[in-house]
This record gives sequence, C-alpha cells and structure tokens, in this order.
Amino acid sequence: MATIEDVAEVDVVVVGAGNAASVAALTARQQGARVVVLEAAPVALRGGNSAFTGGAYRFTYRDVEDLKALAEMSESELGSIDFGTYTEEQMFDDMARMSQFRCDPDLTALLVRNSYQTALWMKEQGIRFYPAVGRQAFKVDGKFRFWGGLALHINGGGQELVATLHAALERAGVPVLYETPATGLLHDGGAVRGVRVSHQGAAHEIKAKSVVLACGSFESNPEMRARYLGPGWDLAKVRGTRFNQGAGLKMAMDIGAAPYGHWSGSHAVAWDLNAPPYGDITVGDQFQKHNVPFSIMVNAKGERFRDEGSDFHSYTYARYGGEILQQPGMFAWQVFDQQVTHLLRSEYRISRITKVTADTLEALAPQLEGVDPEGFLKTVREFNAAIDQSIPFDPNVKDGRRTNGLAVDKTNWANPLREPPFEAYAVTAGVTFAFGGLKVTQRAQVEDTSGNLIDGLYACGEMVGGLYYHNYASGTGLMAGSVFGRIAGASAAGA
Repeated sequence: MATIEDVAEVDVVVVGAGNAASVAALTARQQGARVVVLEAAPVALRGGNSAFTGGAYRFTYRDVEDLKALAEMSESELGSIDFGTYTEEQMFDDMARMSQFRCDPDLTALLVRNSYQTALWMKEQGIRFYPAVGRQAFKVDGKFRFWGGLALHINGGGQELVATLHAALERAGVPVLYETPATGLLHDGGAVRGVRVSHQGAAHEIKAKSVVLACGSFESNPEMRARYLGPGWDLAKVRGTRFNQGAGLKMAMDIGAAPYGHWSGSHAVAWDLNAPPYGDITVGDQFQKHNVPFSIMVNAKGERFRDEGSDFHSYTYARYGGEILQQPGMFAWQVFDQQVTHLLRSEYRISRITKVTADTLEALAPQLEGVDPEGFLKTVREFNAAIDQSIPFDPNVKDGRRTNGLAVDKTNWANPLREPPFEAYAVTAGVTFAFGGLKVTQRAQVEDTSGNLIDGLYACGEMVGGLYYHNYASGTGLMAGSVFGRIAGASAAGA
C-alpha cells in the first residue's frame, strides 16, 4: 500500500474515488501516466455517490445486437423482451426536453456520441450489465417492453460498480489514499501544479503535472444547499455520501474557475420520511420511492399537488423531492391499491420503511400521520369520480388513462383507489446532487471566469456544469461520469 511519501510527485492527481474519478484514473494510467487517487472517506465508505446508485446506465443503442455485445442474455430472455431502440436522436431529444433546451450543446454531443463506446469500455474494465426488467419494463401480454431509454443496468448496482473499478485500479497499479481529502490547489498564478491534502492529521503537498477534480457536488453541505438551492433545502435528507461537501468546487473557484450550469437546481427524489440524514450504504438507494406514476400523492392537507402521471418515472423522479419540499411540513404520502402494487419496485418491500395499510380508505385516512383525514377522503372521492375508465391501463406506455376536471389532473395511469388492502408510504425530499458545476471544455479542462483555460486543471462527474437544468433523465449521471472521466483522464495524462 502506497504512503503519502510515495506519491509526493506524480503526473496526475485524481481527487475523488467514485465512478468518474476511477474512470479518469484508469484512463490516465492506460496512457502511461503515474497516477494517485485521493479519497476523503475511509475505505468502507469509498466511492462517493456512485456507491449508492442503483446502477441505471443511459446509453444509445440501435438494436438488440448492440445490447448483446454488453450483456449475456439467453434465447428465452431475448424472446420475452422488446428492447426497442434508443438512438442518438432520442437521447438528444431527452437531454433537450429534460433541461428545457438549456443543456450545453457541445458537452451534450460528447455525452451522447460517446455513450455506447464508453459502455463497451466499462465492460472491458469488468463491469457487468443485465436487462433492467421490473425497473424499466413491465410484462404485458407475456412480453416485457422497455421505455425510458434504459435497457441495461449495472449488475450489483453502485457498490459492485465501485468495487469493480477499484479492483481495476489495483491491477493497474494506481494507489488510492483513503481519509486524505484535498484541501486546496497548488497554483502559481498561471497553472495548477498539484494539491494540498490532509493526511493522518498533517498537511502535505502532492505535486503533479495535472489535477482532475472528481469529488462530487455540494449536496452534502447544508449551508451550501441553503445558499444556492434556496430556503428549506438545508433540511433535505441526502441520498448518498456525507463527504460531498463542495470542497472541489470551492477550491477551483478560489483560483478563478468559472461556475457554470444551474446552480439553483438539483436532483432530488421522493425519499423515505424516516431515512437517516445521509445515505446508509447497507441500504443503498432503497429509501427512494419512485413509483409515483401509479399512485396518488397527497400533502398535509390531503390534497394532490402534482400530475403523478405526467411521464415515466425515469423522466420525473428527480423533480419529486423539490416539489415535496415545498409542501406543508415538507412531506407527502404515496397511496396505492392492489391494482398496481404488483408493479412496485423492490424499494417498497424493504424492512426500513414508513408504511401503513388498511382494508378501507376510511381506516387508512387517520393512519396518514400529519394528513387531514377529511381532506384526504374528499380528494380520493373526487379523484375516483374524475377518471375516464374507458381507456385501458397500460404501464408500458403513456396510456392516456386520465382524470378530467380536477384542479390538478392526472394525465396517465389513473386508476380509482378501490381494491383493498390500501398501502401508503410517507416520503420527503432526498437530494442526490446539485446541477451547478464548473465550466469545462470538450477536453474537460476547466475554464476561468474570463474564458481562459486553467492550465493543469480538469474536472468530471458531478463537477461538470451545463448538462442538467430543471430536471434529469435517470442513468445520465453515471454515463456522464464515465464519458467525461475518460476525457479528463486522457487530457490530464497528455498535459
């Protein structure tokens, strides 16, 4: 195991140890560079937010042959699944639609056009993929049909992703220093030439030709959440690591790096009301509650406050948290009946969950802690009466089964709550990462506020600004981390 003295001078320092950081370090090492990875967390908590992800991985594919090159599938699997396609045009459309056409066109083009080749490269590093049935496809008439552009997930989710990449780092001879946060950049006024770190209670310097910042966003820092995201965001729960305190962003901006992207926006989901303040690695992403499209979701007044069926959860789930945070008491309840409970994801069946059940709606209402029972029952009566039941329910398409005449209509997947037992789940906001980041070039080199390049400084992962505005399509973050990690690692090695 390397010591701090062993890495006092290297070619590339990578700050962070998650997906983007590991990919950058592996790529730089494959280019022949001497590389060291710095991780603020202890080894048991390594990997930042990557360790908490469910493993959704968004990439383009033309047909099933593209997918067979990534995942081993039996003939029976292939015969029972309609994968459809996810072309570059479709991914461009999703990126534009999710960001209200604000995403940086050059960075988006890099992401989209490199996505499939990056998935192949990840497989070469040992990452395994599997068809995401149950999360991105439901069986209807004997066949799974995919929607949302996410055909494959990473086998084993985030923990397996991090373990596999770190095994690859070890094979490549890249040392990782744990409990060694970077505290500042070595900057001579013209170029970055290393980092200052804290290691075993002492300050050290590591000199390098280039530095790759890949240490996440500021979502774990309540002061920065309140400052940038707005009032109340300091009270949100954090889905993942407690180590993403915004240190990389701050040290870069301290030397003039340009902030870029949607700094008042974030990825925040419906998260179990009684989850801990930060993510629990033993639970991973299972505090999330993503099946909003099949529910009605009510606030403390017992009122619905959003169109639960506006789109597939892959395209709406990252907004739920912010919407819940704006409700009285910063909580909501998702309510289901037995017509749809068989469609609920695994996260609804964990032991650590805030759930109530009842055989009648009248018995359920007083169990919804914090909710006006009469307001809830009134909402359900009006909702049930407003549904156009002539349209068949189909979870695999935007089926148009909707309500009409409500203050907030549900535009797809509207089923009357009528088949007991009824189930309800309490949720609040769980923030994943903030959308604001640094301005980088197509080589992942950081720019300063005057538009000049900062020599020797690169960024990837959550630290790249300009990709996400207002909303987010699931699986994009891991892919963006991998794509820009490869670019940053190659660029830093060639600096």
